[in-house]
Amino acid sequence: MNNETQSLEQESFEWTTVAILQAIAVFVLAGFAEIVGGWMVWAHVRGYGSGKKPWWFALVGSLILVSYGFIPCLQPTDSFGRVYAVYGGFFIVLSFLLGWALDGDKPDIGDVIGGVIALVGVMVVMFWPR
Repeated sequence: MNNETQSLEQESFEWTTVAILQAIAVFVLAGFAEIVGGWMVWAHVRGYGSGKKPWWFALVGSLILVSYGFIPCLQPTDSFGRVYAVYGGFFIVLSFLLGWALDGDKPDIGDVIGGVIALVGVMVVMFWPR
């Protein structure tokens, strides 16, 4: 596909309710894959709770991380840079939530406010009319 064709396709893209829901679902799925996969590697290498998890935690975590690399390709828009920038905001919030669920590290008020600011910011980036 040449740049002119790609540019025309990006210009004709419109956000619909279904596309918005798909985008959010893909961001959440990607976040779960990256954070849970990373946590599994972390739990084997660094330890968790009563000690290090078995070797297969690192293996399964690594496979999940590889699958994470493909998940953003399911986004309804073709703007690679924008998709990954926006994912960063979702990653922030999901890291706090999954850190709380996996490690019991409850987010404080600064985490909550920062997470809200990040999500609002990335929603502007993603859904701003172009």
